[in-house]
Amino acid sequence: MKSAAGVVAPARAEDLIDPFGRTVGDLRISVTDRCNFRCQYCMPAEGMTWLPRSEILSFEEIERFAKVCVERFGFESIRLTGGEPLVRAHLPRLVERLAALGVDVALTTNGATLRLHAKPLASAGLSRINISLDSLQRDRFFELTRRDELDRVLDGIDAAIDAGLAPVKINTVMMRGINDDEVVEFARYGRERGVEVRFIEFMPLEAGDVWNADVVVPADEILAAISAEFPTEPVVRAHEPAERYRYLDGGGHVGVIASVTKPFCGNCDRVRLTAEGQFRTCLFALDEFDMRSILRGGATGNELDGLLAAAVRDAVGTKWAGHSIGQVNFIKPKRTMSQIGG
Repeated sequence: MKSAAGVVAPARAEDLIDPFGRTVGDLRISVTDRCNFRCQYCMPAEGMTWLPRSEILSFEEIERFAKVCVERFGFESIRLTGGEPLVRAHLPRLVERLAALGVDVALTTNGATLRLHAKPLASAGLSRINISLDSLQRDRFFELTRRDELDRVLDGIDAAIDAGLAPVKINTVMMRGINDDEVVEFARYGRERGVEVRFIEFMPLEAGDVWNADVVVPADEILAAISAEFPTEPVVRAHEPAERYRYLDGGGHVGVIASVTKPFCGNCDRVRLTAEGQFRTCLFALDEFDMRSILRGGATGNELDGLLAAAVRDAVGTKWAGHSIGQVNFIKPKRTMSQIGG
């Protein structure tokens, strides 16, 4: 389409709408299946078989796929995940490529090497960061992760703050009998450091058969414990998975993600790309759609973009209503969180 001045105007992005009327616009991209931790609920201590490097998407391939999502479908946010994304070499180069698309670029990390990477990532265009941390107690942290790295993770959080990344959020998976006695301690830590802690209900994507309903600490219970110490009030929720609350004394915000007890599937706008290029419409999806074969199939230019757009459109057309955790028809995915890119 041309304007009165004869300048070609960019085509309006197509709304990518799933069968339940949800507009998809948030892309999660796993850049590696490798990790420098061995969290007990995520992977075994030994014996992991990593993907061959030739099967992992290159930065150019990731950028091409993301560009289609942004330009064809109007995606507004991209989050990089793993495994542990910071074990992928030269990650700021990818961040710079994605930020150039004009979208919000975020990252989820375990934080252990963040002191080395925070400033280069911020300079490359990273805006937001989530750091996974399930205990503030050194012995317990070691037991959970099989790594004595708590001091480096806490220093990584400080490095993210120093680098100007905002907001800095802490992702804490709550598990009954393991770390549920640290709820108030985490809330206090978030208030003191000026970071937002997000408490996450334990989901059945772990290695082995650790998960059961008795291990889940309900979000309502978490919030009640926090509010008894630091009164809160709710914040209006948008598409984000967390229910957010502000502290009445002005001490910041806290979030709870009730993936199990109060699924937020009805507002889900997310899709995922695994490290080897498999497209997933849900964290718990049983089907995947091969984008790598399209990216490496020989097509170029507009033809390649069209093939990718058609494949994404067809895949989103299969997105289901929700994951059905806790229901009799729930089927646990064959791949774990680290392999999917959760």
